[in-house]
Amino acid sequence: MYERKKFPSYILVFLAPAVIIYTIFMVYPLLNSLRMSFYTITTENREVFAGLDNYVKLFTNSNFAPRFWGALKNNFILFAIHLVVQNSIALLLATLTSNEKRRGANFYRTIYFMPTVLSVVIIGFIWNLILNPLWGVSKSILEIVNLGFLFKPWLGLASSALITVSLISVWQFIGIPMVLFYAALIGIPDELLEAATVDGATAWQIFWRIKFPLILPTLGIVTILTFVGNFNAFDLIYTMKGANAGPDFATDIMGTFFYRTFFGQQLQLGDQSMGATVAAMMFLIILTGVLLYTFLWQRRIQAFEM
Repeated sequence: MYERKKFPSYILVFLAPAVIIYTIFMVYPLLNSLRMSFYTITTENREVFAGLDNYVKLFTNSNFAPRFWGALKNNFILFAIHLVVQNSIALLLATLTSNEKRRGANFYRTIYFMPTVLSVVIIGFIWNLILNPLWGVSKSILEIVNLGFLFKPWLGLASSALITVSLISVWQFIGIPMVLFYAALIGIPDELLEAATVDGATAWQIFWRIKFPLILPTLGIVTILTFVGNFNAFDLIYTMKGANAGPDFATDIMGTFFYRTFFGQQLQLGDQSMGATVAAMMFLIILTGVLLYTFLWQRRIQAFEM
């Protein structure tokens, strides 16, 4: 007779610490935050079930709706800049440095990745000094190359503040997608590239017709990581522009909007229920993006590979 294999109970011993810690610090806060979004807190500090009232208030109330839709719009702009600028440059750098015959490839990869390991607080402080219109060095650098007429107080103008902060974030985190693209590129068999070279393919044809299709799965991973990272963003904008995300909320994103709503800022009192509602919307937006990636991109890539 067939003897059923016993379940390896020792696996539970190894998994239990990680599962318990993850549940306490990730799962429970997430579920509790979602629960709080359906309640209001009275002056007696009692929780009263409110249904969807908090969500209706977030979408329609004059104190919350403009800031919510403005922050959501800015988040998509932030994501678009990272998706187009950061990932395109990262792919270019990975392609250039994946050629081990190129002198100094390892050195340049290290240099490009170095800003990623620096503290966001340090990055924000340094760039605030560099771009300061009074004592910053950006104006002097532009004047040296006869481009002084381009200088503006980029962080102080509502029209350019978000783009400026986004490009600083691109500069800091470009090393992460570069490393992911690099790992995918060096995994391509040399035989394919050598065969294409023998057939007379140019470097551009080799990249576009061989390398790029083979790294599409990595491109999808980088895209969804960029999406999740940008809709969780908070620290750089808070460091450079504060919780009010000035000027005139021009750099306000979902993270700073949540911070002001939950903890309060200046004349704005904190509201835990509304803060939890904003956090729930952030979770739903990120979840929607991940599901779209899974069902619209990942499945197509798997079908293509088969």
